[in-house]
Amino acid sequence: MAYITLNKNNFFNNLDIIAKQTKTKDKIALVLKDNAYGHGLKEMATLASEYGIQKAVVRTDAEAKSIEKFFEYILVLCDIPTNNCTKLRYTINDLATIHLFPKGTLVELKVDSGMHRNGIAMSELKSAFCKIKENELILEAVFTHHRSADELSSEWFWQKNTFKKIKKESIALAKEFGFGALRFHSSNSAALFRHTSFDEDMARVGIAAYGCMQFPNALKIEGLQPILSLYANKISSRELHKGECIGYGGTYEAKQNCIVSNYNFGYADGFLRNLSNRYTTPKGVELVGRISMDNSSFLSDDEEILVFNDAREIATSADTISYEILTSLKSYIKRDII
Repeated sequence: MAYITLNKNNFFNNLDIIAKQTKTKDKIALVLKDNAYGHGLKEMATLASEYGIQKAVVRTDAEAKSIEKFFEYILVLCDIPTNNCTKLRYTINDLATIHLFPKGTLVELKVDSGMHRNGIAMSELKSAFCKIKENELILEAVFTHHRSADELSSEWFWQKNTFKKIKKESIALAKEFGFGALRFHSSNSAALFRHTSFDEDMARVGIAAYGCMQFPNALKIEGLQPILSLYANKISSRELHKGECIGYGGTYEAKQNCIVSNYNFGYADGFLRNLSNRYTTPKGVELVGRISMDNSSFLSDDEEILVFNDAREIATSADTISYEILTSLKSYIKRDII
């Protein structure tokens, strides 16, 4: 079976850079949703806890409960709980769902500041506060999400200004409805590094922590290092003669006599099939023929090959983003911390 290594030193290096931007590690909320962007939920939770991260963000209730022991605070982005927990906070994404949350649930209200995906409209703020009060929920925070913070445009600035208005109105509504002081947060990885002086209550940091953030050159952040590398082991080798073809459809024809080996990593494991015949590993080993369900062919006779160690580079070959490369990696692949 192919396997993954996670570089602890690189991860801690990335967290050092992030903590310098947030001014304290206490404001870092590590995004661990979708198996920690493919890195391994419990593996990354363990490392984050060792570094001193106390906050996490996940997608589901199940994810939250599986790492509950590692953090003091966990924000669940999607699920509605069936019971209460003092560590878990749940996101209100829609006005119509507020009545579904159990009495006493710790909640955070998401407001649409321009992404037009999840979150209530600004015009619904007062209604949301009213319904939260009526349903006896405990409102702790108001937040939003940026749609273009990683692009060189004006959109980050106007969304930031919109959130300032949301914050001002929310503070007034919190007093009106008798809620305590609220937390406010809007920054994902890219937005965090757009701030010249970060002053929010926390930053929800994902791809930057994993070292694969992609910025235009004008916004590039130096020093972040990928932490995930993927290796595959040889299943079989054969000598291929000039003119012979490899794999399904025979889409690669040998240009000369060569050794071709099959390795135990295929599209069922997360190796995107559109990389077939168009990828070369970091050590210059060429992928040949179509990627199969359970294996792939390379011009190599090595017992083991490094398939990739920087998701940004393989993403370029696949015409996609590092997020898709990483989250495609199946959870059953062994992950070792080095």
